[in-house]
Amino acid sequence: MNNDIERVLYSQDDIKAACQRLGAQLTEDYAGKRPLVIGVLKGVIFFMTDLLREMDLMADLDFIDVSSYHGGTASTGEVTLEQDISTDIKDRDVIIVEDILDSGRTLAYLKDFLEARQPRSFKVCTLLDKPEGRVVEARADYVGFNVPNEFLVGYGLDYQEFYRNLPYVGILKPEVYANK
Repeated sequence: MNNDIERVLYSQDDIKAACQRLGAQLTEDYAGKRPLVIGVLKGVIFFMTDLLREMDLMADLDFIDVSSYHGGTASTGEVTLEQDISTDIKDRDVIIVEDILDSGRTLAYLKDFLEARQPRSFKVCTLLDKPEGRVVEARADYVGFNVPNEFLVGYGLDYQEFYRNLPYVGILKPEVYANK
């Protein structure tokens, strides 16, 4: 897998430092509260786990599974709900945790979908923010890194379900996915 990476953008140490920074900020912002942290599957599993370890507060966890890439290298433009959360979020402080904010479609969908359930507050934490990829307005409240408009894999990010287990975030060589 490492041979398919053009270059590493963020090492394990970089990611750990970002998780520590974000975890400290969330701990401060949610002091005295018990937020519901909702991870967006599947890509978020590594980031959410490491982020939660850095948060010194009581929090409930849930997961939602939505898809807009459907195995490709770009969003299809259609977001589909694969699995809903199981927690009632009415009057709860909700933190959505994402691996990457790219086109904005998934986040816009989630925001509309979940805000209809009347949470007290709704914030978004993402490891990676790719502003150049936006096609709809979307914004994260907590960001680990702003990233270039490249196809990224590793640390949960995939191409056709592969590369998620790389311990870093890297740029996938275009020849890996070209003509596929």
